[in-house]
Amino acid sequence: MDIKNHIEELRRELHRHNDLYYIESNPTISDIDFDKMMKELQDLENQYPEYYDSNSPTQRVGSDITSSFSQQNHKYPMLSLSNTYTINEVREFLNRASSILKEPFKICAELKYDGTSVSLTYIDGKLDSAVTRGDGEKGDVVTANVKTIRTVPLILKGDYPQEFEIRGEILLPWKEFDRLNKEREAQEEPLFANPRNAASGTLKLQNSKIVASRKLEAILYYMLGSELPSDSHYENIKKAQEWGLNVSKHLKLCDNIEDIETFINYWDKERKNLPVATDGIVLKVDSISQQQKLGFTAKSPRWAIAYKFQAERAESELQSVSFQVGRTGIITPVANLQPIQLSGTIVKRASLYNEDAIKAFDLHIGDICYVEKGGEIIPKIVGIDLDARNERLGAKVTFISHCPVCNTPLIRYEGEAGYYCPNQNGCAPQVKGRMEHFISRRAMNIDGVGPETIDSFFANGVLTNYSDLYSLTVERIVNCPRIKSSDIYDYEDYTSDNTKDQKIGGLFDNIVTQPAKAKSNRRFTELIANKIIKSIENSKNVPFERVVYALSIRFVGETVAKKLAKHFKDIDSLIAAKYEDLIDVEDVGDRIAKSIIDFFSDNRNLISIEILRNAGLKFKIDEIVDDAEKSDTLNGASIVISGTFTKHSRDEYKHLIELNGGKNISSVSSKTDYLLAGDNMGPSKLEKANKLGIKIISEDDFLKMINQ
Repeated sequence: MDIKNHIEELRRELHRHNDLYYIESNPTISDIDFDKMMKELQDLENQYPEYYDSNSPTQRVGSDITSSFSQQNHKYPMLSLSNTYTINEVREFLNRASSILKEPFKICAELKYDGTSVSLTYIDGKLDSAVTRGDGEKGDVVTANVKTIRTVPLILKGDYPQEFEIRGEILLPWKEFDRLNKEREAQEEPLFANPRNAASGTLKLQNSKIVASRKLEAILYYMLGSELPSDSHYENIKKAQEWGLNVSKHLKLCDNIEDIETFINYWDKERKNLPVATDGIVLKVDSISQQQKLGFTAKSPRWAIAYKFQAERAESELQSVSFQVGRTGIITPVANLQPIQLSGTIVKRASLYNEDAIKAFDLHIGDICYVEKGGEIIPKIVGIDLDARNERLGAKVTFISHCPVCNTPLIRYEGEAGYYCPNQNGCAPQVKGRMEHFISRRAMNIDGVGPETIDSFFANGVLTNYSDLYSLTVERIVNCPRIKSSDIYDYEDYTSDNTKDQKIGGLFDNIVTQPAKAKSNRRFTELIANKIIKSIENSKNVPFERVVYALSIRFVGETVAKKLAKHFKDIDSLIAAKYEDLIDVEDVGDRIAKSIIDFFSDNRNLISIEILRNAGLKFKIDEIVDDAEKSDTLNGASIVISGTFTKHSRDEYKHLIELNGGKNISSVSSKTDYLLAGDNMGPSKLEKANKLGIKIISEDDFLKMINQ
């Protein structure tokens, strides 16, 4: 057989078996046979690269080549739906539609899947592009990532239109969500809060090979185009299913409010048995021509509405209350509950907010609590079953007066609901929390060190402060026992005995730590140790503004840190700044200014900074260029930048404009000299520039102008 024909035949067969397995749930060959066929195709494609096809089944494995996302305008805006929460609001929606249409209409009721929205375009039966919702007008092009999703066909079958768009949700099934979080926990990575966040984060990864490993699914629910097979939305979705698209299968055509209410009531209970997350019902006027008559408001279509389910509620017994200490010292009460199933996950803990909430509930150990998931994400206690109280009711819960770890008296700032432990440098959770913040991606970005690694280093005296990171050696790391979080004594339980204190030496010799229950035989490997040391060394290149953020000055977030760095230029000027100097900085008020002064008044913080300075961290703003590199080539020209670029980032172009004597301005006006236009630039800026006769230049034009 001709090689090209054989390759194409293998592709057709693999597409067919993929459809049978993932769409129709009716596989006809074994996984082993499928894998053998895929391996043969991969070998042939490697041997004959001239027959490459971007829609080959082999492309689903993804690539480990990192690439950034470009943006693309939606042909049809992706608007959000208006929400309703009661059947009366649904009735009002039907009445509004009826008053405009003045003719009978049907409603297509379907499940509202809780994932991340995407729009797929097929041309000549092949997947052409996949774009996220973005701001509704334009979104990120995520085609390479979507091609890794097995429930998205790359090639269609049947009598499909020459070109059409179909929209849907990218989802992470509950089973895969649990598997992924177990893997992340084992690797000391932060857990995903819910499947929606996990799906959204995965779809935006810049490594499609990782995306492929996460087993996302796509459920599609709305078709657009000039050559749709039917005027009925319901029929279009059924037709799309015939073409091999994984559409929403739980649809019902409704003639009246009673039909709709029956559908809602059924799925409000049955959705708990679905393999993916849902949060409501979508109701659409079925006729496409009637949809067009109804049109849109500024934010949403008039022909569709979302009925949101009430947050799922469950009952559970309160077993104890923990008081957690955050890195800023804030004390957070957490209810420890008898484990219950809630919205697809096992819930053991729920937020109690603060002292005021505990008092409002008149909370006792043994109370039967009503638990909901706020926004289907964070479990919270919303009430108490007072009728269930009996003589076995336990002690009344009162807010603690002293830190549960270091026993320091708590303070409550005027105007705030929370209590704080003021012992910033002697309270173990605060010290460890600041270490975790210090190594985080937006701060010093030190890879290979997670919360459990910090626990191990801290409990064994390897680290007492984030400044100790820069004295770590491979030998010290491999000799450090590796422990799990479960090996640490729990100091936070409301009913626990806080007497197992242990002090460790070093710069902060009054820290009360939480020792390991038993000496662990696990150790860090030399490979891991070398990775940590290398990442710590790389962190010395982090710019000054991120170093300021990493220091964990209370109330100084990422934005304020940037403004402080830009204003004061170096750490010594910031340390020496008086109250009046600080409040002159944009976004710095009384509370932040006092916090900065308090931080630099503590000699231990100054010692840490000196250690970090000697280690080579950047404690002044980078001077990217010297005066010799500056020019007046642009002669004061005002330039607006719009779009995405390939040779330099937008920030780099802004820097080049200033470096060559130009001015960066944000909006097009009669005073604008040039519009530096990249791909997918804002249409309003382009239109205004053309109207005002402003010269539009490409990045190549600009680089020639400044002789680069």
